[in-house]
Amino acid sequence: MDDGKKLINWVAGVATLIVALLIVIVVLEPREGGVSRAAASRAVALTIAPKDEIEENGPEQSFFPEELQNEWYVKYMDFLYEQGYLDPDTCPATEETALSEVTYGELAGFAAAVRETAEQGTEALQVYENTSHSDRQVSREDFWEFYDVFRSAADQEGNVKELTTDLYGTPDNVDGAAPWTAYTKDGRYLFEGLSLDSYIDKTIRFLVRDQDILKVDAVVSDEIVYENAWISGFSGNSVTIFIGNIQREFPVRGVLRNEEEISGQIGDLYLENGTPVRLVLKTERITGTVLAVRDEEIEIEGYGNIPLAENFKIYRTYGVLREQQKDDILVGYHMQEFVVADGEICAALTTERPEIDNIRVLLMTDQFASLFHSEITLSCDTMAVLEYGDEQDRKTQSVAAGESVTIRTGDSRLEGGRIVFRSANEGGMITVESLTRAQGTPVYPGHMEITSEEDGLLLLNEVDLEEYLKRVVPSEMPPTYEIEALKAQAICARTYAWRQIQGSAYSEYGAHVDDSTNFQVYSNTNVFETTNAAVNETFGQLLAYNGTPIETFYYSTSAGHSTDGSVWGADPSQTPYLRAVSINDAGQTMDLTSNETFSKFIMDLDADAYDSDFAMFRWNTVTTSEILAEKIGGVGRITGLTVTERGPGGIARGLKVVGTEGSKTFSGQSQIRSILGNTALVYNRKDGSTYTGWDTLPSAFIYIENSGTDEKQVTSFTIYGGGYGHGAGMSQNAAQGMAQEGKTCAEILNFFYQGCEVLDIGDVS
Repeated sequence: MDDGKKLINWVAGVATLIVALLIVIVVLEPREGGVSRAAASRAVALTIAPKDEIEENGPEQSFFPEELQNEWYVKYMDFLYEQGYLDPDTCPATEETALSEVTYGELAGFAAAVRETAEQGTEALQVYENTSHSDRQVSREDFWEFYDVFRSAADQEGNVKELTTDLYGTPDNVDGAAPWTAYTKDGRYLFEGLSLDSYIDKTIRFLVRDQDILKVDAVVSDEIVYENAWISGFSGNSVTIFIGNIQREFPVRGVLRNEEEISGQIGDLYLENGTPVRLVLKTERITGTVLAVRDEEIEIEGYGNIPLAENFKIYRTYGVLREQQKDDILVGYHMQEFVVADGEICAALTTERPEIDNIRVLLMTDQFASLFHSEITLSCDTMAVLEYGDEQDRKTQSVAAGESVTIRTGDSRLEGGRIVFRSANEGGMITVESLTRAQGTPVYPGHMEITSEEDGLLLLNEVDLEEYLKRVVPSEMPPTYEIEALKAQAICARTYAWRQIQGSAYSEYGAHVDDSTNFQVYSNTNVFETTNAAVNETFGQLLAYNGTPIETFYYSTSAGHSTDGSVWGADPSQTPYLRAVSINDAGQTMDLTSNETFSKFIMDLDADAYDSDFAMFRWNTVTTSEILAEKIGGVGRITGLTVTERGPGGIARGLKVVGTEGSKTFSGQSQIRSILGNTALVYNRKDGSTYTGWDTLPSAFIYIENSGTDEKQVTSFTIYGGGYGHGAGMSQNAAQGMAQEGKTCAEILNFFYQGCEVLDIGDVS
């Protein structure tokens, strides 16, 4: 028999076996204990669709009476009624029905409904359709056997997944836990309608869709180890352990030798059938400034690179005890104690609130082209020190004032890891002779670090945050601007930097930001008395919403109306302080979402706005089908451009490009600006001047007119636009206009970031 026939016979045999098994299930009397219709409906509904779709696609009016509509099962059964999986006539929407056990008649309905929509794999469900009139209850075991067959037909994309994890707790053993919440090694899950209490302190395998448990498949092990748990206390015969952000108490009499010394330690707790049998403490700790956080190791000053244990944990031990993420470890700071066992870091303890005062900046190559350098040359205006070598054999080299030091790829001094170049005297300034910026050869405060990476050398400048801002503010706003505008810019820049320090964009390189427009432009120009004064007068001040520093987005010039946080496709409710309003004293929201209303708005050269006197407030340019074809292909000769969707403030977020051979659509302001922009375009600005060389449009506040087709079949398009930048947050030129009118820094910030307050850096959460 050839392989093909063997496969056919095998498939036929399996199908026959499944059908036979199902017939046996239907014919035999049900065994003890069934599954409620509520729980069965939840499993079936979540197999068909995700929870948000279930909630969105239910009936306009619930099948259940009003007094039951807050019950957990209503959304699932309503969805099945609406989709034809349940019949409200034979299975009425009542509490008694929901909590009664599901019958073979309902299984028949589930089977018939899925057979109408599933493309394949429904043959094994046919037997259930013959039981459509049966009101016999289905045993628990039989229901889940049916469910497995149902899932294979209904979930062919594999949205329901298998997960093996340790179960820490449920509302049964966790005070204050939300209803139906399971705490596991892999996070929190919901288990509405299921019983999990008997599985606590066991390794279990279950089926999940997103964060919902549908079915417990099996107990994998009743022996469990809570690794690297924080021991928060000991009292009498029990120890309190913090795992998965919950507190648990376990009896430990006889398990430990020195019970009085275990509080505030890290340990591994071993359990069998829920009973502690052993607690292994891990007491070795090290401290030091974190220089880099990578996927599998942390670099700590004085210790080098130390690998992370497989179940590495991070706990915040000050304030409210909670588990943290690796992203919460701040490079450049000394705020953690690291617990080490067997040469690996098994836990990090955040013992104090960070005092943010330094920032670590990667300096890019000329023209901000790359992070990676082939050669770096440094000098200092005072005596300097070059440190290199591994942590066990650290060497220092004195460097005279003005003497140059060059490091190239392959330099032997890099073999021991990080090279540090610092002034021997406080206040010394370091020149990077191998770099060119707008000011010429740049000079930096702080110290420099050089590391060797696969793609080249990285140059990192660690600098005091306030000194950093004195070089950011004049790089972002002209130093000739009014002091109140400069102060607003300083607070925005400090807040932005604070959030980046808390982030982890470059933690694998030991940095927080780079010095380009990817973050904030740094030291691209000299320092000035005005911008220094703005930084000094706002020392340590951040802009916060409900006590938390905000996303202080800013841009150059408005079109007379701002947009909101949806400009990048995000939910605007996440940034309620970013408003779409007119940039004038009225501060009103205008409906500019139609092409007709927006065209009138953008053609008005005299629109009232704080920044209406600036050149980029209004501009226009002409592009052609030939220029557009450089970035847009696959549609033939381009004949039409239409803005199909506008966001708040009229910003374009949908564009249709029509050609002789088809059409394409583009979404989002960034993409629209990119595909329409070209360095060949000449922009006519409001003040009569022209500008060229930009690869993208200045903004997406645009209206497009077809200007006709010439004898060579080249179609021209006039783009009328306003503003420069994304349009969310503070217009820097509008801030200048407001300051010129006498408005204060606080008034400027309150206008652009509604509901926010200025707080000291030590008072924010």
